[in-house]
Amino acid sequence: QQLCAQQSVCFDTETTGIDPLLSDLVGLSFAYTEGEAFYVPISENREEAQKQVDIFRPFFENDRIEKIGQNLKYDILSLRHYGISVKGKLFDTMIAHYLLNPELRHGMDYMAETYLKYKTIHIEELIGPKGKNQKSMRDVDKQVVCDYAAEDADITLKLKNMLEEEIRQNNFDYLFYEVESPLVYVLADMEWTGVRLDLDALAQLSEEFTAELQQVEAEIIAMAGEEFNVNSPKQIGEVLFEKMKIIEKPKKTRTGQYSTSEDELQKLRNKHPVIEKILEQRGLKKLLGTYIDAFPLLVNPRTGKVHTSFNQTVAATGRLSSTNPNLQNIPIRDERGKEMRRVFIPDEGCTFLSADYSQIELRIMAHLSEDKNMLEAFNQGLDIHTATAAKINHIPVEEATSDMRRKAKTANFGIIYGISVFGLSERLNIPRGEAKALIDGYFATYPGVKRYMDESIADAREKGYVETVLGRKRFLADINSKNAVVRGYAERNAINAPIQGSAADIIKVAMIRIFNRLEKEGLQSKMILQVHDELNFNVPANELERMKKIVVEEMENAYKLRVPLKTDCGVGDNWLEAH
Repeated sequence: QQLCAQQSVCFDTETTGIDPLLSDLVGLSFAYTEGEAFYVPISENREEAQKQVDIFRPFFENDRIEKIGQNLKYDILSLRHYGISVKGKLFDTMIAHYLLNPELRHGMDYMAETYLKYKTIHIEELIGPKGKNQKSMRDVDKQVVCDYAAEDADITLKLKNMLEEEIRQNNFDYLFYEVESPLVYVLADMEWTGVRLDLDALAQLSEEFTAELQQVEAEIIAMAGEEFNVNSPKQIGEVLFEKMKIIEKPKKTRTGQYSTSEDELQKLRNKHPVIEKILEQRGLKKLLGTYIDAFPLLVNPRTGKVHTSFNQTVAATGRLSSTNPNLQNIPIRDERGKEMRRVFIPDEGCTFLSADYSQIELRIMAHLSEDKNMLEAFNQGLDIHTATAAKINHIPVEEATSDMRRKAKTANFGIIYGISVFGLSERLNIPRGEAKALIDGYFATYPGVKRYMDESIADAREKGYVETVLGRKRFLADINSKNAVVRGYAERNAINAPIQGSAADIIKVAMIRIFNRLEKEGLQSKMILQVHDELNFNVPANELERMKKIVVEEMENAYKLRVPLKTDCGVGDNWLEAH
C-alpha cells in the first residue's frame, strides 16, 4: 500500500542468473526516499514465490506510478515469468547516462563512483568471479543479499535524482521520455517473444558449408603446392610471401610475423587467385563457428526459441546492437551469409514480414543538407543512384548505364562516410584520377552536401558535439586534435553521426508507434527482430494485409523529413524470403 501511494518508486530484482529468460527471482528491493530501502526475499518454492510476487502486482501494473531502475528491461523480463506486466513511465538510469555520455560505461558501480563518490558492494564479492564456479544469488546469506539489493535500489534512486536534472539541462526530455524510455517496453517484448529457428535447415547448411570449407582448403593447399595448416596466419604468411613470393615487400606485424589480416589480404586480391580462396576459407570458417554451429546452443530450453538481447546503450551513434546472436553482424553482403537468414522462421500458421527503410541515410542527408538537386531527385521519386550517375556524367537519366549507377552508388554512400580519393579508387578498383573526378563531379552535382559537410565540422569544432534530428548528441573530444589522423576520424564522425543517429532515432520512433498500435488494435502479430534500418515481424496469416498497412504507415510517418520516407515490405516463409 505504501508503494502504491508513491508517485515514483525505484525497484530492482535479484535473480539466479544473468539471462532473465532462464532465471528465477531471489528477491525484490524498493526505494522511494533517499537513504531508505526495503528488501523482500522470494521463496525458492515456485507456488509460494508466485503468491509473494502477486502481492506486488497492484504496484507493478499501476500505470500512474513511475518505475525507476538500472537496466529496467532485465527486471521487466524477470517479472514477466510471474505473469506481471510492468506498466507506467520508466526512468532507467543506465539509459539516462548513455544519452548524456554515450562514450562512457553505464554500469551502476561506475556511476556511483562518478556521481556520488561512493563505492558500491560489487556483485562478484557475493557470488565470486565469472566462470563455472560462480555461485547463484540463492546460495548467498539472506542478510548479505539484503544489504546488496537495498543498496542497489537506494543508489539508483540517488542517481535518478541527479541524472533527471542533467536530462532537463541538455534538452533531452523528448528523446528520453518519449523515445528511449518507451522503447524499453518494446525491446523487452521482442526479447520475450523470441524467434523460431529451423534446426533442420541449419543442420543442412552446416553440412553444406563444412563440405565447401574442406574443398576450399584443399584448393589452397593445391595452389601452394605443399601441405600446411591453412588456419595458421603464421604459416599462411610464410607460404604466400616466402614460398610463392606474391609481393616484394610484405607488411609485417609488431612481432615480425607476416601480416595476413583481412585488410592486408583485401589489398592483395588481384595478385594471385589463392588470396581470394584464403578470404573465402576465413569467411566460411566464421559463418560455421560464429553462427551455424553456435545457433543451436542459443535455443532457450524453456521456449524452444532464440531470444536475442537488444542493447540500447552500446553504440555511441544511437543505433541498437544485439548479442546472442549478434544479428547486425551476419554478413549479408555475400550469398552464403544471406543463406543464414533462411533459418529464421515464423511460428506455425504465421508468416515472416520484413520491412526496411529505403536509402534512409541518403534521405536524411538530403534533409540536413537541403541540397536542391538531391531534394528534387527524392521528391520526384527517382532512383537516387541513377539520378546521381546521370548528373555527374551530364547525360539524361535514361542513358545512365548500370556501371555508372554502381559507381554513383558507391560515391553516394561513401561520401556520407567521408571516403577519400584513395578509398574510392580502392573500393571501385579504378585509377585515382578517375576517383577524384567522380568525387569532384559529385560535389558539383550536390553543392549543398559539400556545404553541409563543411558546416558540420565547423559546428563540431565550436560546440564539441553534433546533433541528430531529435537532439541526440555525439560528443567529439578529438575534433580539435593536433594529430591529423585522430582529427580526421572525428571530422568524419561529425558528418556521419547526425545521419546515422537520425536514422536510429527515426526507426526507434517507428518501433514504438507500431508496438502501441498492435496493442491498441488487439493484434496477435509481434515485432521480433530489428537490424539497422529493418524491422521484422511474426504475423498470423489472417492479419497479414492489415499488418502491411500498419507497418508501412507508421514507418513512413515516424518523422517528417523534407523528402518522403519510403519503406519496402516483403513477405515469406523465412527471413530470407521476406527480405
